[in-house]
Amino acid sequence: MKKFFSAVLALMMTVSVSAQFYIYLSNGHVLEADSISVAPTPGSLSGWFSVSDTKKVHFSQGNLQYVGTWQFAEHQWDTIGNAQADNNRDLFGWGTGNNPNNISTDYNDYATYVEWGDNPITNGGNKANIWRTLTKDEWVYLFYGRSDAAQLFSLGKVNGVNGTILLPDNWSGEKYDNATNGLTDQGSYYYNSNGTNFSFHTYDGVAWKAMEKAGAVFLPAAGNRSGTDVDFVGSYGDYWSATPSGTNNARFLDFGSYDLGPQYGSSRDRGRSVRLVR
Repeated sequence: MKKFFSAVLALMMTVSVSAQFYIYLSNGHVLEADSISVAPTPGSLSGWFSVSDTKKVHFSQGNLQYVGTWQFAEHQWDTIGNAQADNNRDLFGWGTGNNPNNISTDYNDYATYVEWGDNPITNGGNKANIWRTLTKDEWVYLFYGRSDAAQLFSLGKVNGVNGTILLPDNWSGEKYDNATNGLTDQGSYYYNSNGTNFSFHTYDGVAWKAMEKAGAVFLPAAGNRSGTDVDFVGSYGDYWSATPSGTNNARFLDFGSYDLGPQYGSSRDRGRSVRLVR
């Protein structure tokens, strides 16, 4: 029995586990995958996040970077910021998995979407097709569809960096009270008129280490880019989805001190952050 269970766990370490994955043991018991602690893929954070009624994902350890090879940022709060350059980039035009240094300001140069996760990520398993980008509907479900969605995120500050904090589905600690903080649901986005959202919750490096261990995710406000011009570093965070919007635009998560919306649409040539999942 021990040999069987060990073999199953070894297999699970190399298989993407979903909410519908079960292990049937010889004694008739059934174990749900979510109840078993297994070693994740390198570069993968521990928390499970529902992105549809039937699908859960792990987030990568940090934003995607291209430095001549693809890698994840070492820490969740790390960004390249104003130092964007060829082979030193984390603000990408839409669907540039095959051309990360494309900084054209012509949306026609982004007509075909190429998934970033198709590439080997050096500190994310270093194999092709392990990771992927969330769709627009999955971003929306994360903030609106999952159980207690409105209490499982907040804008805040980690290690001195502004951004958005996401709590996993099975969060056992205190949840966020965004309504009391003034962040109100407007139907397709959340709005706060006093513009102090990033001050709601702050964590130093030590406190965040405990949060991360419990499954929390941080999306830093890395700004955005037009051509070689980088704007709003520390003030806004824009995270691409894999979903087009018409022929010129694409959908993305956007947040700032006043609002957060998971389905905004804008030109594909704008450089935005990418956070992969598996």
